[in-house]
Amino acid sequence: MGDQNGSRGMRLITGNSNQHLADAIGQYLGLPFVKAAVRRFSDMEVFVEVQENVRGEDMFVIQSTSYPANDNLMELLIMIDALRRASARRITAVIPYFGYARQDRKVGPRTPISAKLVANLITEAGANRVLTVDLHAGQIQGFFDIPTDNLFALPVIHKDIQDYLGDKPLMVVSPDVGGVLRARSLAKRLGTDLAIVDKRRERAGDSEVMNIIGDVEGQACILVDDIVDSAGTLCNAAEALMKNGATEVYAYVVHGVLSGGAVARIKNSKLKSLVVTDSIAHGEEVRHCPNIRTISIAPLIGEAMRRINNEASVSSLFD
Repeated sequence: MGDQNGSRGMRLITGNSNQHLADAIGQYLGLPFVKAAVRRFSDMEVFVEVQENVRGEDMFVIQSTSYPANDNLMELLIMIDALRRASARRITAVIPYFGYARQDRKVGPRTPISAKLVANLITEAGANRVLTVDLHAGQIQGFFDIPTDNLFALPVIHKDIQDYLGDKPLMVVSPDVGGVLRARSLAKRLGTDLAIVDKRRERAGDSEVMNIIGDVEGQACILVDDIVDSAGTLCNAAEALMKNGATEVYAYVVHGVLSGGAVARIKNSKLKSLVVTDSIAHGEEVRHCPNIRTISIAPLIGEAMRRINNEASVSSLFD
């Protein structure tokens, strides 16, 4: 089976986690979705029924495991199982945001490594490969015993910065020491200098900014990170940068988890704007916040899916 895009038996299916992004990917590829019922029984058990023949097809299951993480994860697992039992030729789990990624190591005695457990569940359900975006830790790829493509949203972020901030004296800032690699990569693309916020976290959920490594005076600063959750770190970093002479502070973050009072915190912060991707579906509060903007990674994911289907190189997307 082929179509106008030259795809060989490529079919798409989606759960309920991020309909908007799934639709945009489908539009990019010019492909409709396989008809499927993904619903709940009265006790909230997930039930999936694939309503079209998918035997021998190259199936792509689009589902972020964002809030509610466990519901969305179960939907993903059950969709994969349904497709495997329907004799799909290959099943690729397309997970724009991989939940549980922050549990990638033991943080203390008798604690789990849940990212590995989730990787095992996805593999055991019957996925043949995984496609995801900006894993919190690159080594999570090694938690899977199946081929895993970890896409980077950096080219999308880079283009947006050029479009919106190209005429300003820019400096890229990592909000913590752990994110230096990502920040350096963006600074290299933009041809700018790099600064680092050195912070000390007193307890989980709190962050205390200590000092700025690098001279940010007179610069428009761009904070870059992979996940924004409570937004405490970003808002504190923005304040510290302004105190150190930055002219304005922008933030670019791939996955906008934005839990609790994050949106209100951002609204009242020194951040001129926070730009997140659509890897996670956002509610009205985010859409109406004046200094939060969303950019789409649908073309990036769609192009990677097309290349996987055509057995072409995915890494060359980032050359």
